[in-house]
Parts: sequence; C-alpha cells; structure tokens
Amino acid sequence: MANDNTNPYTNMVMDAMRMNQGNVSQCSIVEEEPNADATRFFDLLKDSDEPLWYGCTNHSKLSAIAQVFTIKSDHGLSEAMYDKIIEWARSNLPEGNRLKENFYAAKSMMKPLSLGY
Repeated sequence: MANDNTNPYTNMVMDAMRMNQGNVSQCSIVEEEPNADATRFFDLLKDSDEPLWYGCTNHSKLSAIAQVFTIKSDHGLSEAMYDKIIEWARSNLPEGNRLKENFYAAKSMMKPLSLGY
C-alpha cells in the first residue's frame, strides 16, 4: 500500500484517533517512549500500510480486516462463521500472509479505533 494521504485506511486511523484523543498532530517529534494509546495508534498506522502479504498491492493488513468486519456486520455472520471464512481465506493466501487468524485477534486489532464491528 502506498504511504500517502490517499490510503483510506490510514485516514480512518487518523480520524478515529482525532475523535478519541482530540486533535493529533501529524508532525510532532517525540523524545520519550510513547504511551499505550500512542503505541496502538502507531501500530494501526503501520497496519494500514503493511501489505497483506509480500508483494500484495491491493490490500493492507488493516484493509483486509476492516472489509471482512464489514461483511460480517452487513450479513449478520456469527463469530464461528467469521472464523471459518478466515480459515478458508488464509488457506488460499500465500504463506506468510498477515491476515489475523480469527475473530478475537481481528477484534483486538480493531479495538483502538472504537468503531465496533
């Protein structure tokens, strides 16, 4: 995924953090270790740009999870069905893919955005 302001998932993380933490400066120099909220924020920004697998150009780690969450929500899928779909999808993706292995792991990744599912 390109590292620019046109990545909608990077923008989603930035918007969510502004809602949760007030204005977040995009250009601040940090001299100390980031607190837990800042660490989660930076992890999500990284996930928004990290390809789903090496060489993937159309999905990031975050975009894939966000899209599967949307499908789960739109169609009222159970957590067990979500896990089965992810199991099937992971078996079709290249080895080393970064798709979270189940609903619990995906939910934990998305929790800092406070978007629900």
